Amino acid sequence: MKRVFICLPLISVLYLTFASCGDNFLSCDGETWGTTYHIVYASERPLDDSVLASMRLIDETLSMFNNGSTVSKINRGEIDVADTHFRTVFEISRRVWELSDGRYDPTVAPLCDLWGFGTAEPESQPSDDDIEEALCAVGLGECSVGSDGKVVRKSADTSFDFSSVAKGYGVDCIAEMFDRNGVDHYMIEIGGEVRVRGLSPRGRQWRIQVDAPVGGIAHSRFGILQLGPENMAVATSGNYRNFRYDVEGKPYGHTLSPLTGRPAISEVLSATVLAPDCALADALATACMTMGKGEALDMLSEVGAEGLLIVAAPDFGFVSVQTDGFDAFMVK
Repeated sequence: MKRVFICLPLISVLYLTFASCGDNFLSCDGETWGTTYHIVYASERPLDDSVLASMRLIDETLSMFNNGSTVSKINRGEIDVADTHFRTVFEISRRVWELSDGRYDPTVAPLCDLWGFGTAEPESQPSDDDIEEALCAVGLGECSVGSDGKVVRKSADTSFDFSSVAKGYGVDCIAEMFDRNGVDHYMIEIGGEVRVRGLSPRGRQWRIQVDAPVGGIAHSRFGILQLGPENMAVATSGNYRNFRYDVEGKPYGHTLSPLTGRPAISEVLSATVLAPDCALADALATACMTMGKGEALDMLSEVGAEGLLIVAAPDFGFVSVQTDGFDAFMVK
């Protein structure tokens, strides 16, 4: 049975700081990909250089804001062969595209530019003709990546925007680096996307704080997730921080529908997803934003992921619905 209860809208996942660390726990903090990161791991030697190397590799492959990245070169038609990282995020994206009946689609970059959420800044709200023209280049189902890495795009104007999965994938790459180096206990948080393994410096499960906005600025604690020692990741998506206004002064969110070419109309205001890897959780959370709550919960259940959705409720403001197993991760 899916539970429903009243709450304020969820917008982010934040790590809980710890009072004290064991001698073998190290931390790494900084900025990357336009956001911040906080990483805690148990190791006899610092691995910060390897963390930064992993981040640079993802930037060089998947960043649309890096003109020399693999995805940027593919989008410009300069190359048509992808590396392993590009192929992996493409496969994850294709899976979620199928699960969402095409509503999740990383080829919406032309639409993002039209609506002001991409690399270009529009002078006005796009016209119907502009939208129809952009839609001619949108369609992940008509794109492919062969076993040899050969990339086939729908058209010469088709471009990939993996921002809805790249951050989670970056978290996974750092986790895999820790695994290769024998690190059994870690928490990786980049811009609110989190993956954990093992136990925290306190010798207990990692505790991840889920917040809700108050007046659009401050935050109040909504609840605490308890994760570990098995590998687990959590990602969120929402329309609270990235939105614009139309010509009538009405706000619209950054989640765009590849089916209509316009901002997705959905009762789902925010999604928090739990999955074994962060890239999948990241993509699923974004997909939830384009669907009704029932469809979103069914999709999560189909892949064995857990999720909590904040949805609009005219009579009460906001309500929360969740998958059957989500409550098992909440601190009572």
